Amino acid sequence: MKIPFTKAHGALNDFLLTWQPDLAPVKSLSHLATAICHRNAGVGADGWLLISPAEAGCDVRIRLFNPDGGEVEMSGNGTRCAAAWALANGHATAPTVRILTGAGPKSMSLVEQSGPLYSFVMDMGLPSYSNEDLHAKLQVGGHDLDCTILHVGNPQCAIFVADFDFDWISLGAAVERDPRFPDRTNVSFVRVLDSHSIDVRFFERGVGVTNSSGTGSTGAMAASVLRGLTSSPVTVHTPAGILKLSWDSTIHLLGPAELVATGLFNYSES
Repeated sequence: MKIPFTKAHGALNDFLLTWQPDLAPVKSLSHLATAICHRNAGVGADGWLLISPAEAGCDVRIRLFNPDGGEVEMSGNGTRCAAAWALANGHATAPTVRILTGAGPKSMSLVEQSGPLYSFVMDMGLPSYSNEDLHAKLQVGGHDLDCTILHVGNPQCAIFVADFDFDWISLGAAVERDPRFPDRTNVSFVRVLDSHSIDVRFFERGVGVTNSSGTGSTGAMAASVLRGLTSSPVTVHTPAGILKLSWDSTIHLLGPAELVATGLFNYSES
C-alpha cells in the first residue's frame, strides 16, 4: 500500500503529514503511525499528522499520532507545520490559518514566507493549573524534583534545574510514566538564564527526546512566569535554536515551519 506524505519540521521537531482523502482504508492508524515514523524502517519523524477537510469553522482538522502509535491532543510545532501545508496546498489563505486540533481550534498568523519556509505567530491559549501544582514536589528515581505541573493543550511537567549535567533523558523517561501522571506527561527541564530567557530540554510523551517543542516551550515559559522567575516576553533556547513567546491576554509563540519533502511510504499491514 502506498501512503502519501509530506515531511515538515518546526525548529527541527519533524512531522509527516497525510491528506486523509488520499489515504486508502487501513486497519489501524496507530500501527501505520508507528511504521511511518520509524527512524530506520520508515520515513522517520516525531509524529504523524492526518489532515482532514475543513470542520467547525477551521480551515482543516488534524489528528496527531506519536511514534508509539498513541493519539495525542496536539503539538505546537506540528500545528504550524500543518498550517504551512494547508497554505501550500490551497486549503487555507493567508494571513490567518485556523486548525482544529484535539485540544480545540488553534489560530496562527503568517508573519513571513520564503519558498517552503514559513514563520507564524500562534495563539497557544492560556495554561490551566492548580495552585498546589505550581510548586509541586516529585520523588522519582531517587531525585527530589522541583516542578510545575500544568496543561497547555497537552499535559506538561516543567522541572527547574541549575544545569543539564545529569542524565536528564533517563529521568525524563521516568517522570513521563510516573504514577502521578496516569495518562503520562510531556517533560521539560528548565534552566532560567535571566528574567526574559530560559534554556530548555524536552522529553515528550510517546516520542522521547526532541530538538524542540512548541507546547513544551509554552509550558516551560508559563511555569517560569507563574513562579515569578521570568516575565513576558521570554526567549526559549532549545537545542534547535530560539522560540519567542509573549503573554498578554493569551500566550503567543513565534516560530518556523518548513516543508522539506514529499513522497510515498510503502506500507504493509502485516
